[in-house]
Amino acid sequence: MPLDKNGIAKRIAQELHNGYYVNLGIGIPTLVANFIPEGMEVILQSENGLLGIGPFPLKGEEDPDLINAGKQTITYIKGAAFFDSSTSFAMIRGGHIDLTVLGAFEVSEQGDISSWKIPGKMVKGMGGAMDLVASAKNIIVAMTHTDPKGNSKLIKSCTLPLTGVGCVKRIVTDLAVVDVTNDGFKLIERAPGVTVEEIASKTAGKLIIEGEIPEMAL
Repeated sequence: MPLDKNGIAKRIAQELHNGYYVNLGIGIPTLVANFIPEGMEVILQSENGLLGIGPFPLKGEEDPDLINAGKQTITYIKGAAFFDSSTSFAMIRGGHIDLTVLGAFEVSEQGDISSWKIPGKMVKGMGGAMDLVASAKNIIVAMTHTDPKGNSKLIKSCTLPLTGVGCVKRIVTDLAVVDVTNDGFKLIERAPGVTVEEIASKTAGKLIIEGEIPEMAL
């Protein structure tokens, strides 16, 4: 069956490596902080000026003055540093972020991403996404495979305003792990109980399927 939001975040946490500096975008990506493998040192960075974000606080232990870029209450780890937003963006623009995880409305088979605007609808805005997609060494998208109306979000060409061009490397959805290649989307893994046929039927862009597709190990 399709993964829930925590399942998507848990799978993305497998993409982390010891010593990584990571920025987590608004929405599903922020949940990755709760699934960092034990014993692994990963430093989470936020555009509003924090290096060293910890897991989400337990209910009743929230500090309203301690928030991430999405205005969610957070915790911090030992050795964390606080600074102004301009310093935070200097880190991003200087290429010091190893991995960025972003949500998206659409991703094209060329790796273009639309994540900040749906014309006529109120959304939270771009935040630091445009700086991140232009500067981070690796971009992974966390999103549902389809929108609430059942339309595919993995498409041939983006129809919404772009956040970045040709920048997405991997997509983790509630149905699958998909890589962006020169030839289109390549199916890497499928969610437990989800069939290749279902994934193919819900992918509007070109989907490359080679050999037996394993289930995600969660």
